[in-house]
Amino acid sequence: MIIFAGMTALITGGSSGMGLEYARQLAGRGYDLILVSNRQDELDGASEALRSEFPVAVTTLFLDLARQDAADRLYSWCTDEQDVLPDVVVNNAGMFFFKELETEDLGRVQAMLDLHVTTVTRTCILFGNAMKKRGSGYILNMSSMAARLPVPGITVYSATKAYLRSFGRSLSFELKPYGVGVTTVCPAAIATPLYRLSEKWLRLGVRTGVIRTPKWLVARALRAMFRGRRVISPSFMNIYLPALIAMLPGPVEAALWKKWK
Repeated sequence: MIIFAGMTALITGGSSGMGLEYARQLAGRGYDLILVSNRQDELDGASEALRSEFPVAVTTLFLDLARQDAADRLYSWCTDEQDVLPDVVVNNAGMFFFKELETEDLGRVQAMLDLHVTTVTRTCILFGNAMKKRGSGYILNMSSMAARLPVPGITVYSATKAYLRSFGRSLSFELKPYGVGVTTVCPAAIATPLYRLSEKWLRLGVRTGVIRTPKWLVARALRAMFRGRRVISPSFMNIYLPALIAMLPGPVEAALWKKWK
């Protein structure tokens, strides 16, 4: 494994779950870390654990990434206050809920749109343009298998993930001639707190291979990023599940939703 001493990686949602695993594996490659999250206690715990495990610098920023100005604040903090332009930017922060949309959900819907679409888009443009001028850098965006699953219950989630897949793939063509790689990862089910499954179901899913571990996913995502892949969809579920759901007749899908909701 190549060690990148003196390099810096920025990870949003880096204090827990998949983001923390990205931090671990990048620290293992020698990257200094910038972790961004809206959970101060988790940030403190993650930074302490990472410093004790790896000989790298760990800097944290408490920031609500669902704010419409979050990307601008993050970029300004990195470049002006910290005087750092990261070599790797991992847009990992995300949110999830499963239910029929109602007016009471408009706040959560707007937060998801800002977090998944506005913040990621502006982060990619701001940091990507600076990397473009420097002539090097990597951006990794977390989409989802849900990008190919426009089904009830995850209406907004799947739509935002479809946007990320399309946006990231297009942006990769724009930035690659300048030495900047953009990789979009579309994982299937991963054992993280995002989906709020019980420990029992998470363990069962991992044991049967239906759910993969963050360690498994992150290793493949980083390998794809460093190899210049534009889009990766790891896991066999990415092959058969979207195809199966696409084959469902509309009345069957409607009946299933009526039963589940």
